[in-house]
Amino acid sequence: MNRLSIVILLFLLVSLPGYACTSAVVSGRATPDGRPLLWKHRDASDLNNRIVRFDAADGQLAFVGVVNGTDTLAREVWTGYNSAGFAVMNTASYNLKNDTSSLADCEGLVMKRALGVCRTVDDFARLLDGWPRPIGVEANFGVIDAEGGAAYFEVNNYEVTRYDVADSPDGYLLRTNYSMSGRPDEGFGYIRYDNAERLFSQVAAERGITPEWITADCSRSFYHTLLERDFSGDEWAVDQDFIPRRSTSASLVIEGVKRGESPSLTTMWAVLGYPPCSVVLPVWLGCKSGVPALLQAEGDTMRSPLCEWSNALKREAFPVERGSGPHYLHMARLFRPDGSGYTQQLLSLEKEVYARSRTLLDEARRTGKWNDSRVKHTLDGIEQQVSAFFQKMMNSESR
Repeated sequence: MNRLSIVILLFLLVSLPGYACTSAVVSGRATPDGRPLLWKHRDASDLNNRIVRFDAADGQLAFVGVVNGTDTLAREVWTGYNSAGFAVMNTASYNLKNDTSSLADCEGLVMKRALGVCRTVDDFARLLDGWPRPIGVEANFGVIDAEGGAAYFEVNNYEVTRYDVADSPDGYLLRTNYSMSGRPDEGFGYIRYDNAERLFSQVAAERGITPEWITADCSRSFYHTLLERDFSGDEWAVDQDFIPRRSTSASLVIEGVKRGESPSLTTMWAVLGYPPCSVVLPVWLGCKSGVPALLQAEGDTMRSPLCEWSNALKREAFPVERGSGPHYLHMARLFRPDGSGYTQQLLSLEKEVYARSRTLLDEARRTGKWNDSRVKHTLDGIEQQVSAFFQKMMNSESR
């Protein structure tokens, strides 16, 4: 690579937006069991995310969602679902705004309001139509509901364009940081979109899209479509245009319900922190002990323990701090020939978490209700296992 190419690459690295999310809305036509999925791979300026449960109050629905660590009053929600089985997330768009209004960055407020009052995708459409203009957003909102609805809404301060997944021949839709209804060739995330499309197209035709596959194969993928190679076997890599990025703060998959099933069975599979250095935990609003303590704020820190542990390991994977060093990922920390890399070990643990969690979820689906005591006992055991796993891993790295 010549000197000019290096300069251009570094300019791109420092000039890209921090809010570089990757997402999908998946209908039951592309999943093995017919249940819809909502995926948000979140990049954010606040890397300390937590899960907050909001009880029903003032005529609003109960809901659960992702909140920034600095948002101590939980005024905004960045991905979540409610007791009616309605779920919402967003990705920032950079080719939709066509006005001079200074009102901006209200997406978290819109989503929190939607979770409190919306039961269906159509309810969300009405909420947006009735929101005072300018709305203060430039985003792609993804939503699913318990009645089979699944759609994206591309929204700027004054306009809303809806894309229903029912109209997609593939059974899913993807969005990164540009909108299909926006100005062509503007925005960001074109290569990440292609990375995700390559992965999804390979499994959608066989109805193979699952939360397990998304968190393992998408949120930890280091395949680069433009360069046509997988960097996970390299010693080092430039952190550019992969789905997981240094700025990734969480990956969340909301698994909806079939038509006629209780919305209380809706599940959020939450990977807080940098996914290659974290592990999934289930979040169940429908039962008393369904939000693991490792995902919630600990003490006065407003930070979740799991997110903190993940960020600690991520610092080992991005060890160079001086100059442009933070752009360089020590890939050998994540993947090693003997299988001892961070990501490899955590994926092994994640399979166990999914297996134990799905036993509970399958039982609830058979009986139509949650066994709260079994949920508490099982989640306590999973959290102890995860805690011990991370402590052992971090202690071994500190020696």
